Amino acid sequence: MTDSRETILAVRKLKVSFSTPDGTVEAVKGIDLDVKAGETLAVVGESGSGKSQTMMGIMGLLAGNGTVTGSAKYRGQELVGLPLKALNNVRGEKITMIFQEPMTSLDPLYTIGRQIAEPIVHHRGGTFKQARTRVLELLELVGIPEPKRRIDSYPHELSGGQRQRVMIAMALANDPDILIADEPTTALDVTIQAQILDLLNSLQAKFGMAVVLITHDLGIVRHFASRVAVMRRGEVVETGATTDIFERPQADYTKMLLAAEPRGRKEPPAATAPIVLEGANVAVDYATGGGLFGGSAGVFRAVDGVSIRLREGQTIGVVGESGSGKSTLGRALLRLIPSSGRYRFGATNISDFSRSAMRPLRRQLQLVFQDPYGSLSPRQTVGEIITEGLYVHEPQLSRAERDKRAIEALKEVGLDPAARNRYPHEFSGGQRQRIAIARAIILKPKVVILDEPTSALDRSVQGQVIDLLRALQKAYGLSYIFISHDLSVIKAMSDYVVVMKNGRIVEEGDTDAIFEAPRESYTQTLMSAAFTA
Repeated sequence: MTDSRETILAVRKLKVSFSTPDGTVEAVKGIDLDVKAGETLAVVGESGSGKSQTMMGIMGLLAGNGTVTGSAKYRGQELVGLPLKALNNVRGEKITMIFQEPMTSLDPLYTIGRQIAEPIVHHRGGTFKQARTRVLELLELVGIPEPKRRIDSYPHELSGGQRQRVMIAMALANDPDILIADEPTTALDVTIQAQILDLLNSLQAKFGMAVVLITHDLGIVRHFASRVAVMRRGEVVETGATTDIFERPQADYTKMLLAAEPRGRKEPPAATAPIVLEGANVAVDYATGGGLFGGSAGVFRAVDGVSIRLREGQTIGVVGESGSGKSTLGRALLRLIPSSGRYRFGATNISDFSRSAMRPLRRQLQLVFQDPYGSLSPRQTVGEIITEGLYVHEPQLSRAERDKRAIEALKEVGLDPAARNRYPHEFSGGQRQRIAIARAIILKPKVVILDEPTSALDRSVQGQVIDLLRALQKAYGLSYIFISHDLSVIKAMSDYVVVMKNGRIVEEGDTDAIFEAPRESYTQTLMSAAFTA
């Protein structure tokens, strides 16, 4: 059946390229796309397929070495080459974008209330204090708990999922005509995903807003999108109605994407395997209050009396909703943040170790961050980033030896060794996550805490990364704490599962027991949301 709705964004022969030390990289190779009023167009494909760069090119947000050519007309107005002042009148009001990595898009020096208010004040006028009511309304709409308290929080005080919801609130502030959502639920647990998508659905119905959904999560696409465009290596290989794409895919690549799912299980360690990392009665408190809109000071307990033991060769999966304390627990176990409790690394009691006392142990205790772009210096090449730890922990290595180690690490995570001469902004979100993993494993640590290490990856690459992590674990006897909201990945990766809610453990046990016969209603809700989508 022909869709008679008006085309409000017409993309023709769009090309995006980047100038690099290794030559010109063509990220998008002359694609055509149409976005119709009120529809949801999902743009899917593997990491590096050009999904995000297509939209960044349309919005005039490419990095300095990026070039866009072709045409992108919004209601007849050409956006490619449009002067910045005129473009700013469109983006942020008529066309808005939710970015994949919220921590890099939120200013760490300003409260979230101030940042949500900024586009309101810019496009509608008034003062920041006058925008307070609208900011509180938006925070409540996107599911931020206690909005009157959280309005004065800084980005680092929120979980990854909460930061993403702040970005959604900011994008919705001026009731846009087109909302470009770049992996809008990547950092969110399955129950909150449904709430956010329902919210976008209701807003779309109310305002007639079109949504361009960039995602690798085909489960979301099936339930949320009306049309799908499949991209591979900078080209559109297939487009069609969502039902047709899922039930009658034509391209072999589309069929491969639909069949991809994390598979297999790892062998659990022996019950007698030594304990390599232990935290007992771990508690983490954050001070709250103050800020632009005032508010009384207080204390928020993010982790409340958690105990965990990690054995050599074991993977403990930590699951729970956004804000449950998963990431905070991981940082506390590595002694990266102030906390109370008793800690041991192997036979060593590290409970009272200062920062300087912990420094020699850092090579053995590594962390892969949730937002890789936020932890990768934009001023350093990939080679410099992943070898940085070698300068500290193996200073005797020559430049050639460090370069050799960098090549080996990049190969291990499935990246071209030539990538070491490029910069982080030249890579997709999934590729940046693999760079972050390479940086962690180059020192051959004993313990790696992986905070949502596959959340930015498409399903096919998730499987590759899981296989990689298993192989590294087997080869080097690594122990993992694997933090994720993706229960299918947790099931494929973990020997033991810990379920957290409101800073506490509500259930824990062997992976099979947790997935096949969860005892607690909260765990049952998580499982239902994950496996009935």
